[in-house]
Amino acid sequence: MRIALFVTCVNDLVFPGTGRAVVRILERLGHTVEFPLEQSCCGQMHANSGYRAESLPLVRGFVDTFTGYDAVVAPSGSCVAMVRDSYPRLAESDPGLAAAVTDLAPRVYELSELLVDVLGVTDVGASFPHRVTYHPTCHGLRMLRLGDRPLRLLRAVRGLDLVDLPGAQECCGFGGTFAVKNADVSAAMLTDKCTAVCDTGAAYVAAADNSCLAHIGGGLSRRNRSSPAPGVRAIHYAEILAGTGQERS
Repeated sequence: MRIALFVTCVNDLVFPGTGRAVVRILERLGHTVEFPLEQSCCGQMHANSGYRAESLPLVRGFVDTFTGYDAVVAPSGSCVAMVRDSYPRLAESDPGLAAAVTDLAPRVYELSELLVDVLGVTDVGASFPHRVTYHPTCHGLRMLRLGDRPLRLLRAVRGLDLVDLPGAQECCGFGGTFAVKNADVSAAMLTDKCTAVCDTGAAYVAAADNSCLAHIGGGLSRRNRSSPAPGVRAIHYAEILAGTGQERS
C-alpha cells in the first residue's frame, strides 16, 4: 500500500515528533510512508473563519499533492474531518475539483482509522508503562465518529494502565479561534477538563489532536507549577503507540 503522511500545520511547526511517530508505527508494521514536500495547510482555519474563497487554493493544493496515493494518513481528527466533511462543500462550484475531492476524500484517514479499519491492526507492538487517560477531541468524536478505535489501540499497549476520563465527551474549550474570540468561556471549559484529567490520577492525558492537547497541556502546566506533586503531561496517542512517550518533554 502506498501511504502518504499528511502531517498538518500544528504538527509540522510545533509537534514534529508526532509525525515521526506515525512513520515509526507504520514502518514497524512493514509499510513504507512517503512525505510529499508540496503539502501545505488544509485550509480549515480559513474556511472556519468565513474565508471560503481563500481556502479553495489550499483545497486544490491538497488534491494535487495527495491524489495517486492508496491512503493518506494524518495524526489529526480535526484536519481529516476538514478534508472529508468540508472539502465536498467547498469544491461544489468547480466540477473538476469536486470530482477529484470525491475520489480522494474517502482515502484520507485519521491514524486509528487506518490502523484498525484498513490495516486490521490493534496491537502495534508498543510499550508504555504509565497510567494514561484519553480525551476524545470534538472532530474525532462528532464528525469522524472514531468511537473506541483509539482506545482499542491504547488497551493493546504493553504496560499501559488506561483509566476512564470523567465527562470525556465534553469539549476542552479550544475550538480553534473559539478560544481567542471567547476566551472566558474557553478558560472555564478548560478548567473543567483539567480538573477531570487530574482526578483520574493519570500521569498522561492522550488525544488525537495536538491543537487540543496544546490547550489542555497549557492548563495542566499552570496547575503543575502550583503543586508539589508530579503533574499530568499531555501526549498525542501516536507517540504512545510508537513507544516514544517517555522521551517527550
